Amino acid sequence: MTVTTTPVRELPDRDALGRLYRARLSKGRATLGEMFGGHVEVASEGAWVTTAEGRKFLNCGGYGVFITGAKHPTVMRHVREQLEQHPVATRLFMEPQIALAADALVSVAPPGLERVHFAGSGAEAVEAAIKVARTRGRTRLIAMADGYHGKTMGALSLTGKDVFQDPFRPLLPSVTHVPYGDVEALRKELAACPGEGCVFVEPVQGEAGVVIPPPGYLGAVENACREYGALLAVDEIQTGLGRLGTWWGCGPEGVRPDLLLVGKGLSGGVVPVSAVLATPEVFGAFDRDPYLHTSTFSGAPLAMAAARGAIAALREDNLVGRARVLGEEILRVVGRIVRGHYGPVVREVRGRGLMLGIEFAEPGPAGDLLIELIQHGVIANHSLNSHLVLRLTPPAVLTRGDLDFLYEAVDRACRAQAARYTPTRESG
Repeated sequence: MTVTTTPVRELPDRDALGRLYRARLSKGRATLGEMFGGHVEVASEGAWVTTAEGRKFLNCGGYGVFITGAKHPTVMRHVREQLEQHPVATRLFMEPQIALAADALVSVAPPGLERVHFAGSGAEAVEAAIKVARTRGRTRLIAMADGYHGKTMGALSLTGKDVFQDPFRPLLPSVTHVPYGDVEALRKELAACPGEGCVFVEPVQGEAGVVIPPPGYLGAVENACREYGALLAVDEIQTGLGRLGTWWGCGPEGVRPDLLLVGKGLSGGVVPVSAVLATPEVFGAFDRDPYLHTSTFSGAPLAMAAARGAIAALREDNLVGRARVLGEEILRVVGRIVRGHYGPVVREVRGRGLMLGIEFAEPGPAGDLLIELIQHGVIANHSLNSHLVLRLTPPAVLTRGDLDFLYEAVDRACRAQAARYTPTRESG
């Protein structure tokens, strides 16, 4: 039998790739790709993505993954060395990279979080946290309306959006949702199940459209959990590791969670990896039985090298501080540009660090501006749980030239689209 193979570097053209997507992956995903211009990404470096045609796009999307940019030299050095030496472990012997990665992560984590379980995706980290909570007798899960924690069955049960949940019901039992920012509603739920609850909360709700809670909210959530004997799981999969201009979104209020979920930026933009951090007490059952919750590729040396490299890059280049400074400038400049073009059609431009949201007062402008930005060379994000909000999640490695390109592109994109929604206003 003759077997034909495609050489590694030989890529299908755009039309052939579209046919492959439709035949082997998803017709809907192929349609989305066409809606966003039919571009085929083949390379990346720093803040930029290159297509098969050689066009470059400033990557202000990526759903929070690229805080260190693409192919950061420190991350790549760690990964290349590990790839050549030992990429996947037997899971029977001890292996150094997983221990070193766990130690590095604990060194930058909130105090008290001393145990680590590694996984491959954010949703897997959420699943592990649910299981940890159950080993502590916390079978009542409380999450926030419009929050996002992933789409595997347990994580989906916490994700507060019917459009994602309805096709897969019934989900996990004993899960309730309360309004984000409403401490009294949370306290009422906790009072109904003392000693049985585990609360999942994001410091800023990313997929809900960069929803920032009122000052003191996270601290009040922690106090309520302590009062009613609940565990507190802070989901920092998207907000952690500098995305908000601090190492952790729960840091400024001094919150000490029982469980911390980490992902996205932990990959260094190179190898997918996530983690659950826990206090020794909460992690007790997992401490005693290493086979209680396992995964073949959990803690794979190559992913652990990426995690170590990501943490090293964040430290060496002060990317957390850069995220804060860059975010303040982008929020100010982009806010001025967008409001200048759209006027009252823009409800709010908000953000923290390098997670920024442009919320419109009506359906339509967010999606149209997203597509227009792509035409002008900038990749942004929609918000899965809010069709009114366009998001920017750029890397902390942006240069002055990158910023100038971004502002010019936003200005031209807004100029092209705003008149559709503000016909009586001048767009220039």
